[in-house]
Amino acid sequence: MSVIEQYARVHIVTDEDPLLESHGAVPVVLRYDPEHDPRHVRVDLPGARPLEWVVDRDLLEHGLKAPVDSGGIRVWPCGRVQAVVEFHSGQGHSVVEFDTKTLSRFLRLTHVAKAEPVPH
Repeated sequence: MSVIEQYARVHIVTDEDPLLESHGAVPVVLRYDPEHDPRHVRVDLPGARPLEWVVDRDLLEHGLKAPVDSGGIRVWPCGRVQAVVEFHSGQGHSVVEFDTKTLSRFLRLTHVAKAEPVPH
């Protein structure tokens, strides 16, 4: 099994790095390593102090359909084409808008990497 990485462009709605907030769409990296951490996805946010957030994969999937939260991370759908992920921790606070198709595609790839049935 290999690591799944997908680059995405997101909108930072709020962040402790004001430069990111005003730049419009910024690049992030979604990463999944089924051998070392099969339950989590890593989200790398750019900035003056780059952050890596570890998110439960199931939380992301459920958050595409209805609001959910766990361990300082909230995910909810925003209309038909966006999902919002809000991160809170000692590392900082970020609210990020993802394209729902991008997250869905990435999550499908994570199931293929683990040879799991893809949820509908």
